[in-house]
Amino acid sequence: MLLSFLQLGQVDYPTALELQQMLVQLRKQQRIGDTLLLLEHEPLLTLGRNSHRENIIATDEALAERGITIYETNRGGDVTFHGPGQLIGYPVLDLRSTFAAHPGSAPLGARAGSASPETTQPRLGAVDYVRRLEEAIIRTCGEFGVPTQRVPGRTGVWTIPTAAQPEKKLCAIGVHISAGITSHGFALNLTTDLADFDLIVPCGIADRGVTSLAAEIRPPHTVPTMEALGHANPRAGLPRRPARNQPRGLTGLHEKSAELCITSCSGIPSPALRRMT
Repeated sequence: MLLSFLQLGQVDYPTALELQQMLVQLRKQQRIGDTLLLLEHEPLLTLGRNSHRENIIATDEALAERGITIYETNRGGDVTFHGPGQLIGYPVLDLRSTFAAHPGSAPLGARAGSASPETTQPRLGAVDYVRRLEEAIIRTCGEFGVPTQRVPGRTGVWTIPTAAQPEKKLCAIGVHISAGITSHGFALNLTTDLADFDLIVPCGIADRGVTSLAAEIRPPHTVPTMEALGHANPRAGLPRRPARNQPRGLTGLHEKSAELCITSCSGIPSPALRRMT
C-alpha cells in the first residue's frame, strides 16, 4: 500500500480538521490516494462521540486561564488531551481498497454465497483497522526499547505492568469512518507534559494512568526527536530513498508497519495546506 505522508509540525486544531475533511472528500472521489498526516497540536481537549463531560475535571475558567480550548469531534472514544510533545497521526485511508483480502479467502464481513458488491469487495472492518493502528504503534515503541501491549476492552497502546505498578496508556486512538474512508487517528505521547492529563479523566479511564516515551525509555536508547519518531521504521533493514519532486512539508519513503508503505504525493490544492507549508 502506498501512502502519501505529510509531516506538518504544529498545526492548530481547526486547520487540521479542515484539512482532514478536505482529504476525506478527495479520497471518496478517488482524486487522491491514501494519506497520513503527522503533526502536533497546541494544548487542547477533544471530546469523542462517547464522551462524558464530567470526565473534564478542570473548570471552564481554569481551562481558559491556560488557553485550552475544548472541541467536540465525531471520532470514537471519550475525552483526551493534545499538546506539544505529542505525535498526532491522522490517516485518511480507503478501507474498501487499501487492505485486500488474502487470495482464496472471503472478504472481511462477507457471508458465504453472497454476491452483493458490499460483501464481495475486500475491506477492513473498523475493529481490525484499530488493531492495525495499535500494532504499528507497538512496533514503533519497540524500536525505542519500550515494550508495549494491547489491553483487552481498552483501545490504545499500553505499557507492560510490573509488580510495582499497573500498565499505563502511552497512545490514545479514536477514529471516524465514513463510506469506508478513515479520519482522526492516534495520539502518541513523546515528551508530553503528563501533568496536563490531570485536567481530565483520560479516555474516561479512572483506574489507570498515562505515560510518555520520554518517561519509559531506558539506556542505551535515547528519547527521539518528534521528526525521528515520525520516521521510525519498525521493520529493520527496510530500504529508504528520498521522494521525487517532494513538495514542502513532505518526507521520504519509509514504512510504519508491515501494511503501510510511505511515498511522496503530488501536492494538494488546499488553502489549509498552503497555510501549513
